[in-house]
Amino acid sequence: MNLRVSKKIRVALVFGGRSSEHSISCVTAGGVLGSIDRERFEVIPIGITRAGVFVPEEDNPLKWTLNPNELPEVNFKGETVIWPAAGTKELRYSDPSGVSHSLGDIDVVFPVLHGPYGEDGTIQGFFELIGMPYVGNGVFASAAGMDKEFSKALFIAAGIPVTPHVVIRKSDWENHRDEKLAEVESLGGLPLFVKPARAGSSVGVSKVTEMHHFDKAVRDAFEQDDKLVVEHGIVGREVECAVLQGRNGAKPRVSLAGEIVVTGRDFYDFEAKYLDTGAVDLLIPTELPAVKLAEMQDLSRKAFMALGCEGLARADFFLTDEGFLLNEVNTMPGFTPVSMFPLVWKASGIEYRELISELIELALEN
Repeated sequence: MNLRVSKKIRVALVFGGRSSEHSISCVTAGGVLGSIDRERFEVIPIGITRAGVFVPEEDNPLKWTLNPNELPEVNFKGETVIWPAAGTKELRYSDPSGVSHSLGDIDVVFPVLHGPYGEDGTIQGFFELIGMPYVGNGVFASAAGMDKEFSKALFIAAGIPVTPHVVIRKSDWENHRDEKLAEVESLGGLPLFVKPARAGSSVGVSKVTEMHHFDKAVRDAFEQDDKLVVEHGIVGREVECAVLQGRNGAKPRVSLAGEIVVTGRDFYDFEAKYLDTGAVDLLIPTELPAVKLAEMQDLSRKAFMALGCEGLARADFFLTDEGFLLNEVNTMPGFTPVSMFPLVWKASGIEYRELISELIELALEN
């Protein structure tokens, strides 16, 4: 009797990166390494240092565990990854003496990078150039999704209600400050949220409750980006849906809704998301009337399509007395086993391991 042996799909898991979300990306990689179906997939972990150097890394989930006292980090140890030339698949690395070694052929890349230089279309463009299939959104959706100015413009054009906002570029702030302050005033008063236009995980975000703190909030945001968005504080529930690309051209699939209830901080900032586990409660699934859930799922699907998303995304809303307002769409949402995206899919019937497999299969299908 002949037994057919299936070849494992070889996945290059890419994480770390140059953004301020470097360590969170490492934690996401640890989650994937600990849960991926090893009977179907062989993983080649590739880290990116904060300086942007690709290095071979350890296939060890414990190394990338979230520790608030010592966040994980990719470090350069003399070895450098050499990506395949277009039309080839062999991944190699050079050792400290300059000798090249093979890591074998790879079938697909799984980038779990958050923030600039990873979630903004840059790494996606690199993979396009070398002809390498990759998990997640393409160049345009990644770039537009990362930029709060342009994503909101696309959502408005698609008829999706968004949070009222004002965009301020650094040159505008330096040369036309009074005009910009007048625009901010027109939002409706305090509180205000000042956000870098192209950053994630609430890095550089400030809540302003007194206007004499506004200048500092602007300076903090400009440390992350030369463009920022000011939004009027919204009174409402923070609710989110996860979206998966449909198979074979089918419409996108949308999960049940989750809700974030902030209990120990002013708002859902970086520390509340990752370091202060007692600061928030995640209600999964949250209670919504059936008609409201259907509306939210429809808006999530429309937002996914408005950006031209592929693979995955998470749509974040405020549910106010007047209805839903879309805050943003995250094209590479938090993806640890305890992040909102996997948890709402678990509540919807797709376990974390299955979700990883599904995303890889979608990448190979596209």
